[in-house]
Amino acid sequence: MRAARYGGGFASIIYTLETARRVGPVRLWRAMRSKNACKACALGMGGTAGGMRNELGHFPEVCKKSLQAMAADMQSALGEDFFARVSIEQMRGMTPRELEQAGRLSFPLLAAPGDTNYRRVSWNDALGRLAEKLRAADPGRSFFYASGRSSNEAAWLLQVFARQFGTNNVNNCSYYCHQASGAGLSGAFGSGTATVELADVEAADLFVLIGGNPASNHPRLMSVLAKLRRRGGRVIVVNPMREPGLVNFRVPSDWRSMLFGSPIANLYLQGHIGGDIAFMTGVAKRLIERGAVNEEFLRNAAEGWDDLKPLIERTTWDDIAAESGIGRPRIEEAADMIAASKSTVFGWTMGITHHAHGVQNVQWIANLALMRGMVGREGAGLLPIRGHSNVQGVGTVGVTPALKRAVAERLEQRGLRAPASKGLDTMGCMEAADRGEMDVAVCLGGNLFGSNPDAESARRALSKIGLVVYLNTSLNTGHAHGTGRETIILSVAARDEETQATTQESMFNYVRLSEGGPRRHAGTWSEVDIVADLAARVLGDGGPLPWSALRDHKTIRSWIAKTVPGLEALETIDGTGKEFTIPGRVYHTPRFSTPTGKARLHAHAIPKRNAADGQLRLMSVRSEGQFNTVVYEEEDVYRGQERRDVILLSARDMARLGLRRDQAVRVTSETGEITGFLARDFDIAPGNAVMYFPEANALISRLVDPVSRTPAFKSTLVTVAPV
Repeated sequence: MRAARYGGGFASIIYTLETARRVGPVRLWRAMRSKNACKACALGMGGTAGGMRNELGHFPEVCKKSLQAMAADMQSALGEDFFARVSIEQMRGMTPRELEQAGRLSFPLLAAPGDTNYRRVSWNDALGRLAEKLRAADPGRSFFYASGRSSNEAAWLLQVFARQFGTNNVNNCSYYCHQASGAGLSGAFGSGTATVELADVEAADLFVLIGGNPASNHPRLMSVLAKLRRRGGRVIVVNPMREPGLVNFRVPSDWRSMLFGSPIANLYLQGHIGGDIAFMTGVAKRLIERGAVNEEFLRNAAEGWDDLKPLIERTTWDDIAAESGIGRPRIEEAADMIAASKSTVFGWTMGITHHAHGVQNVQWIANLALMRGMVGREGAGLLPIRGHSNVQGVGTVGVTPALKRAVAERLEQRGLRAPASKGLDTMGCMEAADRGEMDVAVCLGGNLFGSNPDAESARRALSKIGLVVYLNTSLNTGHAHGTGRETIILSVAARDEETQATTQESMFNYVRLSEGGPRRHAGTWSEVDIVADLAARVLGDGGPLPWSALRDHKTIRSWIAKTVPGLEALETIDGTGKEFTIPGRVYHTPRFSTPTGKARLHAHAIPKRNAADGQLRLMSVRSEGQFNTVVYEEEDVYRGQERRDVILLSARDMARLGLRRDQAVRVTSETGEITGFLARDFDIAPGNAVMYFPEANALISRLVDPVSRTPAFKSTLVTVAPV
């Protein structure tokens, strides 16, 4: 299979037509045009303006990820015969794709102690078992986890229930992806989200993309970058791999782009995995040397320049080049483009956050923006390019171990006091489970097993929990490998199957209203109904919250409006239908959310890569045919891979190791070993290697960033040898 010369194009159109044929063209059109937020990435589209439309009114806004998520939810129901025929052990032999495409879950499932197969149970039995286990448990020996596909309403209800039950062990999937962004941005600006809105990105004349591949993972962002280039703007890409979609992209909704292609990167820099701080230090050094630092802005709007400037000046170019893997002339070229820009937006994904110094990476991006005065004004700022469609909203409404002070105070005013104990983050909960300190785990969506590094450790930890409960629309590897001593799977309705409206928040802090729609399968329940029913069974209705009445989404939105600063507009959104940007997060003036109103620069030295002779630095990546842990297709069209059990190396490293293409190899890290994957050459910086997530999780250690507790999925030292 040959790698694509560009991203998008006719292959995307053909995929759309094939998907329409498979699920029905009229049925698919109606689903995509329904007034619901997109179920894929947090770039966001849909809502009250209708599907395939973004907050600026652009139409059509659609991509392969949107279609994949929708088509998955339109599958036929998975019958009882499947679970009678296929044991849990046999499910463990199925690929993520096979599990996902088995069909929709449409009734609760139970695997009691000693069971070899899941079996159907009633909703009353499933929720009764869970309630009984929670009532018998020490609250501190339980945890509650939410994915970013859930609604704000379900997420708020879950975290309030958990705290009234008696635990702060409340966390979400961002701890394994963009928590480093939130922590880093909070340290710089006092707010942990994007400082820009979509209009700012469309007004920029330079986009700096560091450590990300939106061509595969956020395809609709590529149309924005293509338009930026067309109007004379520039794009810098910093990525160890040369991704075809970041070089040229053919936007299916743009006839000129389809015919002639749209160039994306003006400058493509391939450095070392984990060498971003060294690269950014070099850019900063060049900005100082050519007098391109906005000293007036730093004096008036920032703190910490007196510490950062000497660090930059004493760092040598030799160290910068060695640690970044990028030569000085290329770094200076990037710095000169940044210096010439009048409106720069800096964007990044998990290539920045998945390191033991992920927070420092983010704060160095903030340093560059501040040095140029490219934040606190229109058309410029910082953009963490988030994954799940509502991962930011889930955090906003409080699915975090520690509530923001203002949220905690507002809840207390209404008689809802959180426990005094410190809550555990996602990794902390897994570590406690591995120590045998967890009795109940409730997972609102997602795939906690598949999201974890060190797959064997994750499997072991979850197996020690008395009861693990999953709320999902379809099967995933967690249901096979992440079983507890007892496991329950609850079948939930998708966003566009809700009988009441829900809300979601995009990566641009934009809150959408989704109207829901008809149920595709009668046996599914709303996530809100499940949490409200469970809370009523465990806590009763005698407290400050009438749990039985909290099946009404409008009532929940009223509570959110009264308890979460910035979401007051939810009180009236049902009547007005007016979607909104959360106030106080987008900075169009240089007044920030810190106590002093000034941004903070951070003087982080270049981290040493510390690879031994013969070792390669491995990063795990998603393919074009997957979304997070969900694999829709085995092939990765853009990278020219027809299978996922591969390790991609530079041609130089292939020659050094004496490997030929498709030779079976053994990949070993301090955490684990994978044998039998095929070695293939790819355009990647020498000394680095790439494998697919979650297949590579067996190699990834539980090393985390000390501030954000985000695992270092993209910084694993490995050795590669022939089998």
